[in-house]
Amino acid sequence: MKNRSLLMIPGPVEFEPAVLAEMGSPTTSHLAPGFIEAFGQALEGMRQVFLCPEGQPFVIAGTGTLAMDSAGANLVEPGDRALVVNTGYFGDRFGMILERYGAQVTHVRAAIGDCPALEEVEKALSQVEYKLVTVTQVDTSTGVLVDIAALGKLARMYGVLLVVDGVCSLAGEELKMSEWGVDLTLTASQKAVGVPPGLALLMVSQHALESFKARRNPVLNYYADWNNWLPVMQAYEARKASYFATPAVNLVYALNVSLGLILAEGMEARIERHRKISRSCKAAIQALGLEQVPVRPEVAAHTMSAPRFPAGVNGPDFVTRVGRAGVTLARGLHPAIRSEYFRIGHMGSVNLGDILATIGAIEIALKECGYQFTAGAGLAAAAAAINE
Repeated sequence: MKNRSLLMIPGPVEFEPAVLAEMGSPTTSHLAPGFIEAFGQALEGMRQVFLCPEGQPFVIAGTGTLAMDSAGANLVEPGDRALVVNTGYFGDRFGMILERYGAQVTHVRAAIGDCPALEEVEKALSQVEYKLVTVTQVDTSTGVLVDIAALGKLARMYGVLLVVDGVCSLAGEELKMSEWGVDLTLTASQKAVGVPPGLALLMVSQHALESFKARRNPVLNYYADWNNWLPVMQAYEARKASYFATPAVNLVYALNVSLGLILAEGMEARIERHRKISRSCKAAIQALGLEQVPVRPEVAAHTMSAPRFPAGVNGPDFVTRVGRAGVTLARGLHPAIRSEYFRIGHMGSVNLGDILATIGAIEIALKECGYQFTAGAGLAAAAAAINE
């Protein structure tokens, strides 16, 4: 009997066998010629995946939170004003990080499950001179998707840096960094990028680098300071060894493999696959009579879904029963509604078979919890939607 569940949470995700094989290879020196070449290739590949050919990539051992911390530490100085376009838990976190580095932070919020109107963001920008705007493209706590292209236009109009938290979006949602005027995009390895946890990934525009180099004060974080990391990134891309802190050797090898797989699929095809998978999952949710946290289809992410529990279904019991049926789902994260919903991750190497297995497990659990529905309705809707 298979001794594991299908992992369908919003990260970590299921990983490609070639990526896992690279993780299991013997660890080399970070100065070995093979590693230098792999690291250089990965940095070059990141530009293609981030769609930012002129950007400066950073690969740092750490988490998505470190990537957020790095953005705040290097771009914010005490007294700077920052605007957070807030759609959930990770908007709150970004605000706290910016405040830690001395920023005066203003949040533009919406009701849970929605995103702030563009008019509200522009109103805030027109009233105060901000240095930067941060936004979470997909907040993992709500499954809300934000229109980055529209925010990019506003950022250029008002001369502010646009920082995008792409942890739950990059390589799964459309994000044209250069074309849309994004100054920094950050992510973590364990989501749509398709590498086990442990790498903080950033792409920094030349405009943002110029802002960083014009700082008047030292960076208040030693490990995250780009002054320490920039020479390392430049050296490895030039196929030369360098050192500040020991890189996560096997993870970097795996990153290079995963980026190669992403680019072989093609960015447009990959984004379209995520849209189809999302449409299939959400059609099943609707067919089963479940509501979702995002209040409208246009603000619902394609990398994850956030269904609400139906009346009378005990959340923890339901998620446990789904696990017994062979699929691991995530419970709620947003503090205000944590007990009201669950989360399905469908990003990275996910396919229709994974969605059908997930919906099948959800149907089994709902039936065991006493919820009344037409058996197979979710599965039928999922299969039909994939071909629409």
